[in-house]
Amino acid sequence: MKEKERIEELVRLLNEASEAYYGGLEEQMSNYEWDALFDELAELEEKTGYVRPDSPTQNAGYEEKNGEKEPHEYPALSLAKTKSVPELQKWAGDRPVWLSWKLDGLTLVATYDGGELTKLLTRGNGTVGTNITFMKDAILELPVRIGYRGHLVVRGEAAISYPDFELLNATIEDEDEKYANPRNLASGTLSLDVSNLSKVKERRVHFYAFTLVHADEEMDSFGQRMDFLDGQGFRTVERELTDAEKIGEAVERWTKRVESGQMEVPVDGLVICYEDNAYARTGSVTGHHATRAGIAFKWQDVSALTVLSHVEWSCAASTISPVAVFEPVQLEGTTVSRASLCNISEMERLGIGEDGKTTLEVIKANKIIPKCIAVKEARGSFHIPAACPVCHAGTEIRISRGSGTKTLHCTNPDCTAKHIKRFERFVSKSGMDIDGLSVKTIVKFINLGYITRYSDIYRLSRFEGEIRELEGFGDKSCENLLQAVEKSRQVHPVQFIYALNIPLIGTDAAKKILRATGYEGFLERLESGQGFEDVDGIGPEKSGSIVEWYQDEKNRQVFQELISELEIEKTEPDDSADGKCAGLTFVITGDVHHFKNRAEFKAYVEQEKGKVTGSVSAKTNYLVNNDTESLSSKNKKAKELGVPVISEERFLQLFGDGGDTV
Repeated sequence: MKEKERIEELVRLLNEASEAYYGGLEEQMSNYEWDALFDELAELEEKTGYVRPDSPTQNAGYEEKNGEKEPHEYPALSLAKTKSVPELQKWAGDRPVWLSWKLDGLTLVATYDGGELTKLLTRGNGTVGTNITFMKDAILELPVRIGYRGHLVVRGEAAISYPDFELLNATIEDEDEKYANPRNLASGTLSLDVSNLSKVKERRVHFYAFTLVHADEEMDSFGQRMDFLDGQGFRTVERELTDAEKIGEAVERWTKRVESGQMEVPVDGLVICYEDNAYARTGSVTGHHATRAGIAFKWQDVSALTVLSHVEWSCAASTISPVAVFEPVQLEGTTVSRASLCNISEMERLGIGEDGKTTLEVIKANKIIPKCIAVKEARGSFHIPAACPVCHAGTEIRISRGSGTKTLHCTNPDCTAKHIKRFERFVSKSGMDIDGLSVKTIVKFINLGYITRYSDIYRLSRFEGEIRELEGFGDKSCENLLQAVEKSRQVHPVQFIYALNIPLIGTDAAKKILRATGYEGFLERLESGQGFEDVDGIGPEKSGSIVEWYQDEKNRQVFQELISELEIEKTEPDDSADGKCAGLTFVITGDVHHFKNRAEFKAYVEQEKGKVTGSVSAKTNYLVNNDTESLSSKNKKAKELGVPVISEERFLQLFGDGGDTV
């Protein structure tokens, strides 16, 4: 193939992959493969001088097709990249530089005026982005109000943590709707429209500010600018001040943190930028890079060849996914022996053959996730199991109408693996609060047969020896998990009721029931089928849900098994009307200062016999908002209805013993 034709092909392949990458679509190639093709393209362009206008070497990102477009006030240029520490040292020169994470998400640009978030744009192609301001209340740790009253522009990364990603993917049955990685999920989430805001909230996208683009005041120190953002309530990226002499040691130290699995938020490299912001602004723009704005360091992926031992099939939410188990190899300082193969179609694409007769090439993508990128040699073909590894019911292959992807599924609707979300709620902080039982671990234990029902969690010590030998465990983590299980045996009845997964019954409903009946009264009503309609705030629908749940023989068995394992605190009915907030209804909005968070504020109001709701109505007695003059919809509604808008400080004066209660 001629060099010009190869350039044309590479541009097409890379742009198609970018469209999927930025659009939240099915991933077409790994970062490892993309980087290799990009480097080949850059070399050919330099050699031939032939550069297409749509070449990915000439663009800062990808222009989204949907949504309202707006130009950036300040172009969001991309950073030059290197895989060489000496190149970082050369770039730093004799100046102090800041080292920080290159988070693997989507760049967003937030604009503030008068203390209010007025605009939120995606990066888009660096010049024009998509306006997603309607998502501002759905993105976690993105302040919608700040103390600074001038014009402020902030860039940050919207990212989803690995635990949140695993939980969501584990509960998606349709293979076409599953996401390849947290970055892919974040991209798909931020491409949703205003009718899907509930989905955005469920997916827990976090905002991490990484640079202050503009403030009306001059701040020429990068560190000062980031400290300023901290003071305004932003969650900023972790950073360290260093220089050319020390940067090699710093990069090595930060890299080890990634290799050891300490990062909950995905990263795909490191970034350095000058401490002297005035000097950084003097750089020129070359292509789509600002030469002194910063430079990104990307790790050189190291691959290894190994032989497939066998394919392990793991079931979650009815999808039975293949995992390659191979002869252990050393990658990025750790021993790797397993990598996901995704689905049957991916196994066919790679050309997986028989166990022991297939040579794999594997990497650790972003130094974290083992990934099989190629089959170098194979004989025969792989075997698809006829029975589910969890419940041993029959399996079936389904072919997606959209993508044609082949996936394997369990045919048993009662298979334990189809109820991962229930187990996740059971062990959650609001439930039994069992630290160490992540969704990933629950799925693993279900597939190994350690867990089939809630009560099995309290018998995990039977498998202690086996757990200690599992990949990712060891003596200490196993000991910590078993201690957390034992600690959770002593539980408050509110947490216990929440953990049972009774439809419509959450923490608030549990509190109301126990306040009216006490724990013993709750048990008596369950047995008698009396119901809870008489309890304030429960009503016939929630009461009927509890009665119906307990009348199911399987649920009743689950309940009895659990109470034999637990020590549930005995609470008494609390009919007392005594309380500083008794008979009053509050709405709490905006940031809080005296309480740790709004959940703690709400707990205090309820402790003092008050009620907290989410929206302002004629029944609201007080709206608590530290920005009492805000033009927010809740403030406007309160003023229309004559509801007093008070600050947190005023609330404490009225209902908190002069502010000393908390």
